[in-house]
Amino acid sequence: MTPRGEKRDGGEGSESQAKEHCLRLLTARNYTSAELGAKLAARGFEADVANRAIARLTEVGLVDDHAYAAMFVRTRHEVARRGRRAIAVELKRKGISEDDVAEAVSQVSDDAERDAAIGLVRKSMRGAGEPADAAERSKQMRRALGMLARRGFDAGLAIDVVRSEFG
Repeated sequence: MTPRGEKRDGGEGSESQAKEHCLRLLTARNYTSAELGAKLAARGFEADVANRAIARLTEVGLVDDHAYAAMFVRTRHEVARRGRRAIAVELKRKGISEDDVAEAVSQVSDDAERDAAIGLVRKSMRGAGEPADAAERSKQMRRALGMLARRGFDAGLAIDVVRSEFG
């Protein structure tokens, strides 16, 4: 038993205890239903108990994967400047459904993604200075393309942005 009276190893925790644990977690940050399920499983709660607790929290609006995905997209795109592809991968990793991922990622317009990519390339170019020759220019372009690819921007968009900024 834990200090709170929860059984860990037997997997016999009650639905009430599972909800309490989820509520404690949710006071710190938002979680997806899949993340909460994993946390409860790690604490030894049986899958059906965890599922019922998460379903109840979803029913009352404390867990909302759709809203989580929408908030996550805004934050990752506007603050972290990630492309749609990288954001989609992160959401899938967090257990968000394909439909919710597609809908959330569609919030990012083509123009907004292009503006973010241009901003990143310009920021990376600030410290690089003017290329001395064609080889140096090519090297800077490859670095900019790699940076955009790592951040999840579409290859076609990345090439177009890099060409226009180095053009």
